[in-house]
Amino acid sequence: MLEKRIEAALVKATHQRGGLCLKFVSPSMAGVPDRIVLLPHGRMGFVEMKAPGKHPRLLQVNRIQQLQDLGFTALVCNNFNQIGGILNAIQGLSLSSLRD
Repeated sequence: MLEKRIEAALVKATHQRGGLCLKFVSPSMAGVPDRIVLLPHGRMGFVEMKAPGKHPRLLQVNRIQQLQDLGFTALVCNNFNQIGGILNAIQGLSLSSLRD
């Protein structure tokens, strides 16, 4: 259940920055990230949510890579402490705050 708490914190933090954090479901494509994050000034990114210590399945890793290859920010969040850095990355700020 901790994944849901981390996900709720991401939604709240996104809203605090004036954005939307939409649940992403694609019936025609498996393995897509859980959330689309939309931030002011046209910034958009994808976030795969995981419980602490958990990692994306191979299909999810491949989908994240596919999105990154298209030029999108696509990241994995499995820790409350990553949320600020992930939102910064989507906003085009430093990636250094993504490190645990």
